[in-house]
Amino acid sequence: MEQNKAIDDFAEDFALFIEAGFVAVKQLDEGSALRLFRAAALLNPNSPAPEVGLGYIALNKMEIAKAIAIYEAILKKEPEHYLAQTFLGICYVFKKATRKKGEELIRQAMAKSEDPTIRNLGEVSLKWIESDLKSAKAPFFAASPKEKDS
Repeated sequence: MEQNKAIDDFAEDFALFIEAGFVAVKQLDEGSALRLFRAAALLNPNSPAPEVGLGYIALNKMEIAKAIAIYEAILKKEPEHYLAQTFLGICYVFKKATRKKGEELIRQAMAKSEDPTIRNLGEVSLKWIESDLKSAKAPFFAASPKEKDS
């Protein structure tokens, strides 16, 4: 009874826990991010937002297979969760074999969603794919200073 009261007292702060979790990820504070997303999951167990956050942690750590599993699970429950779909697309572009599938997922999410955040994330992701993953002049493929002098 007392625990339920405590949870109810913080229920209105759910969005703050999620936002703070994403801030913690950006600050490379995985421990705080995990605690914030787990606390948010206690406040609203039916929301996929904490799972999106956990997938974001995995993506930032380049644990791509783990991130893919998280985002696929979210989409299995909520096929129209376009943020999870965009992040899944980003995960797929890291492998050349699934890059086209990832791009398509990102484009579909952008087309179906009216959320400017999702559209912006999609646009930035697609520009990154073009400039850094597909271009022969991309930083990943640039000749080292030694190669240029040869």
